[in-house]
Amino acid sequence: MYTTSDENGILNNFANEPDMYYAAYPTQQQQRGYLVQGVFAALLISGLGVVVTLVS
Repeated sequence: MYTTSDENGILNNFANEPDMYYAAYPTQQQQRGYLVQGVFAALLISGLGVVVTLVS
């Protein structure tokens, strides 16, 4: 932990900052997986909407 003190002796503690890195662009396989997840999520939400409509 990085600590400094001012002229009055008051301590200031600073948290360690994590190293920065750039995100990698998703591969074709990862993109396909995201698409499949999106389709399943859309089907789930649509199905729930149909069930709610039929029940009410």
